[in-house]
Amino acid sequence: MLGCITAHGVTYSSGTTLLIFRSIMARALVQSTNITSSVAGEGTTKFNGSGKTKRSVTMLCNAQSGSLTLRDFTGLRGCNAIDTLVRRPGQTLQSKVAAATSVRRPRGCRFVPKAMFERFTEKAIKVIMLAQEEARRLGHNFVGTEQILLGLIGEGTGIAAKVLKSMGINLKDARVEVEKIIGRGSGFVAVEIPFTPRAKRVLELSLEEARQLGHNYIGSEHLLLGLLREGEGVAARVLENLGADPSNIRTQVIRMVGESNEAVGASVGGGTSGQKMPTLEEYGTNLTKLAEEGKLDPVVGRQPQIERVTQILGRRTKNNPCLIGEPGVGKTAIAEGLAQRIANGDVPETIEGKKVITLDMGLLVAGTKYRGEFEERLKKLMEEIKQSDEIILFIDEVHTLIGAGAAEGAIDAANILKPALARGELQCIGATTLDEYRKHIEKDPALERRFQPVKVPEPTVDETIQILKGLRERYEIHHKLRYTDDALVAAAQLSYQYISDRFLPDKAIDLIDEAGSRVRLRHAQLPEEAKELEKELRQITKEKNEAVRGQDFEKAGELRDREMDLKAQITALIDKNKEMSKAESEAGDTGPLVTEADIQHIVSSWTGIPVEKVSTDESDRLLKMEETLHTRIIGQDEAVKAISRAIRRARVGLKNPNRPIASFIFSGPTGVGKSELAKALAAYYFGSEEAMIRLDMSEFMERHTVSKLIGSPPGYVGYTEGGQLTEAVRRRPYTVVLFDEIEKAHPDVFNMMLQILEDGRLTDSKGRTVDFKNTLLIMTSNVGSSVIEKGGRRIGFDLDYDDKDSSYNRIKSLVTEELKQYFRPEFLNRLDEMIVFRQLTKLEVKEIADIMLKEVFERLKLKEIELQVTERFRDRVVDEGYNPSYGARPLRRAIMRLLEDSMAEKMLAGEIKEGDSVIVDVDSDGNVTVLNGSSGTPSDPAPEPIPV
Repeated sequence: MLGCITAHGVTYSSGTTLLIFRSIMARALVQSTNITSSVAGEGTTKFNGSGKTKRSVTMLCNAQSGSLTLRDFTGLRGCNAIDTLVRRPGQTLQSKVAAATSVRRPRGCRFVPKAMFERFTEKAIKVIMLAQEEARRLGHNFVGTEQILLGLIGEGTGIAAKVLKSMGINLKDARVEVEKIIGRGSGFVAVEIPFTPRAKRVLELSLEEARQLGHNYIGSEHLLLGLLREGEGVAARVLENLGADPSNIRTQVIRMVGESNEAVGASVGGGTSGQKMPTLEEYGTNLTKLAEEGKLDPVVGRQPQIERVTQILGRRTKNNPCLIGEPGVGKTAIAEGLAQRIANGDVPETIEGKKVITLDMGLLVAGTKYRGEFEERLKKLMEEIKQSDEIILFIDEVHTLIGAGAAEGAIDAANILKPALARGELQCIGATTLDEYRKHIEKDPALERRFQPVKVPEPTVDETIQILKGLRERYEIHHKLRYTDDALVAAAQLSYQYISDRFLPDKAIDLIDEAGSRVRLRHAQLPEEAKELEKELRQITKEKNEAVRGQDFEKAGELRDREMDLKAQITALIDKNKEMSKAESEAGDTGPLVTEADIQHIVSSWTGIPVEKVSTDESDRLLKMEETLHTRIIGQDEAVKAISRAIRRARVGLKNPNRPIASFIFSGPTGVGKSELAKALAAYYFGSEEAMIRLDMSEFMERHTVSKLIGSPPGYVGYTEGGQLTEAVRRRPYTVVLFDEIEKAHPDVFNMMLQILEDGRLTDSKGRTVDFKNTLLIMTSNVGSSVIEKGGRRIGFDLDYDDKDSSYNRIKSLVTEELKQYFRPEFLNRLDEMIVFRQLTKLEVKEIADIMLKEVFERLKLKEIELQVTERFRDRVVDEGYNPSYGARPLRRAIMRLLEDSMAEKMLAGEIKEGDSVIVDVDSDGNVTVLNGSSGTPSDPAPEPIPV
C-alpha cells in the first residue's frame, strides 16, 4: 500500500492516496491543454458542439516504435480529460473551436493510455503528488520539470534519490539551486495545477525508458531518466550544473535496479546469482531455499510417493507428476519433502541441484485487467524456466490452470502450458483432489495425458502417529508446552473414529494444534485472586474519575491511594506466578503438558460426542438411568432396561465401533409409550428432546419419496439441499434417530437401512459418506398390536397364567412371529433387539394421569394460579381415560375435557384470576366443580385435595 502523504497540511492515508493521484493527474493534464496552444506550438484542444472537450486518441506504440509524443498521450482512467490534438500551422484557437463543432471522433479509437498511470509505483506516485505540493508552496500555477525534480528530492528514498547520492550530488544543494532559478510565483495558486508540455514530455519519456529497460512499471528512477532525456527543462540544466552525466546515471539506475531484483530473488524466488528471473521471483516461492533454512515442517513417511515423483521427473518427455488424493492427506507435504531431499542432496543426479518453486496462480492472475497481460506474464515465466533448466514448478490446486486468465478471444493457462509440458521443456508437479481431477482434468484428455497421476492414499492410524511424533517439536516450540505420547496416539485414534468427514493426518494435526492452544491459554491466565483484584481496580478507577469530574478531590485522593495499592498487589501476584513457572522450568519442566484428556475435550467440542472419561457424577447418572426414565415412562420395564444397557455399553467404549450404538424396534399397541421413550431418552441423556431426529415414515410411503432421506439425484429439484436424514446426522452425529411407524415406509426404505444397521454409514446423493456409528436407532411399529390386545390368545394356547413373565414371553414370541411375516429376515436380523411393549393396566394409567396433571399444574403456575384436584376427580379422569386398546391417549383427551375446558370457562368468566388457589372436584351427580379457595367460604365443605 502507499505511504501517507501530506498536502495542504492534511495527511492522506494509504487507502486514498492512489485515488487522489489519479484525480490530480486527470485535472492537471486537462488544464495543460490550455498551455499547449501558446507554449508547445503544436498542440491545441478540440471541442464538440456542447463545449466539452472532444477525445481523439491514438493507441500507445509498442516497444520497437519511437517515443511517445504529446499527441499520443491522452490521460488516464477514461476520463474526459487529456484531449491534446494536433493543431494545424496557422490555425488559431478561435478558428479551431469553430471547426471542431463539426468534427466527429473516429469510431475505432481506444482509451489505452490510462494503463500508463496504473503502472506507477508507490514512490513514483508520491513524487508526482509532492511535485504538486512544491508548486503550491512556491506559488506556481504549473507543474514543470523543476517541480518534478523537487518531488524526486522530497521523496528521498527511491532509487532515483539513491542514484543522485551515489553520483555525489547533495539533494539539499540541488533543492536550493532549483529554487534559486525558478524563484517564487505570484502567490495566487489555482485549485487545479496543470502540467507543462515539458513535464508531460518527461512522463512520456519515463514510460519509454521503462519499456526499453524491460520493466513493467514506472518508478522514480524512470522519472529521473525522463528528466535527463528531455534535456531542455530547468531540471536537466540543474542536474548538469551539479555534475550529473546522463549516461552514468542510466548505468547506475540499471545497476541498482538489478541489485534490487537480486535481493528480491534471494528472499522470494532465490534464482541463481548469474541469472535473473524476475517473473518467477514475483509469482513463486522457493521451497528448496525454505528447506535449506529449516522453515518447512518435516515430512514423515510418504517414501513410495516421493520416489515415484522423482522417477517421473527423470523422464525425457511428459515428466510431470500429478499428486491426486483427498484433501488433507499430505499432497503438498510430498512436494515439500522432495524440496527437503534436494536441499539435503538425497536425490539422484537427474534432479540434483534443482529448485522446487511453488507457483501462486492467484497472484499470477491478479491485476491482469487487459487482454494479453496474463498470457504475457505466463510466457515470460515459461521462458525463464526454459533458460534456467533448474526449475521444478509446483502448482498446488493444478485444476485452477483450466480457465485461468481466459477471456473473450483469449486462451487459458492450461492450453498455453500444454506444448511445454508434452515436450519436457517444463517440469511441473501438480496437486489436486480426486473430485477436482475428475471434474476438470479428466474432461480435457489433452491435458490429462501430459500429467502422470500419482495416487496419495490416506495414511493409516499408525502412520499418522509417526507423523505427529515427527511434528511434535515444531508445535511444542510454537505453543511453549509439551505433548505426551498418549495425547498423540489419542489424536490419531479419536480423529479417525469420530471425525469422519475429514482425512488423516490433517484432522489429527488440527487436534493437537487446537489442544495446544487451549492448554497454553488456560495456563497463561491470571490467578483467580489477581482477576478479582483487577475487577476491583477497574471499579476504583471508575469511581476516582467520577470524583475528579465532581471536584471531590479528597475522595479522589483516597481512591488513588487504593488504586496504587491494588496495582502493587496485582504486580506481586503476577511476579509470584512467573517465579513459580520459572522454578518449574529450572526443575526440568519445559511447560504445561497436553494430555489425552485435552485431546478428548477438543474432539467432544468439535463433534458433540462425549469422548472424555466417565466422571463420577456421570457414572451415577448412568447407573440410575432406569429409575430416571421411569419418571416419564410408566411400566415397560423391558424397553427401559434395554435402552439403558445400550447407552452404558456405548459410554464405556465396549460397543462395536463399526455399528450404531444400538438399534431397536418397538412393537406394541398405540399409546403405550413407544415414541415417548425415545423423547425421554433424548431429553435425559442427549440434552433435550430437540436432540432427537424424528422421521414420520408415513411420509415415505411412495417410491419417489425415498430420495428425501439421502437427497434428490442430480438434475432433480432439491439436489443441492441434501437429504433430511443424512444432513441432520451430519450436523448432529450423536443423537437418537426415531423412525416412527416404520411399517408404513416403502420397501426401498428398508433396503437403504440395511447399510445403516450393519456398517453404521450411509452415502448421500452427493457421494458423501455420513457416519451413523454414534446414533441410537429406534423404530416404532404397531405390528403385533392385535396379538397383545387379545392377550396373546391363539388356538391351542392359553396365556392366562399367573406367571406374568412367562405370559409376556409367550406374547413376545407371537409378536416376533408376526414381525417376521411383515419384515424381511435380513432387516430383522440386523436389529439388536425387538422389544414388545405391554398393554397398560388401570393402575399404570393412574400413574400416567398424575404425570399429565402435573404438566397442567405447571402451565397454570406460570399464570400464578395454584391448582389442586381431589381423589374423586382423579378417579373420574382415569375411568373416562382408560381404554386398553388405545393406551394413554384417551387419558389426555379426558383431562382436556374435564379439567382444561372447565378451567378455561371460569378464567374467561372472571371467576378465577391471578393469585387464586383452585380446587377441582366431582359432585355427587358426577359433574366437575371448580372451587376458588380465594373467594370466600363455600356452602359445602371443601374436599381434601391430593398431592400429585
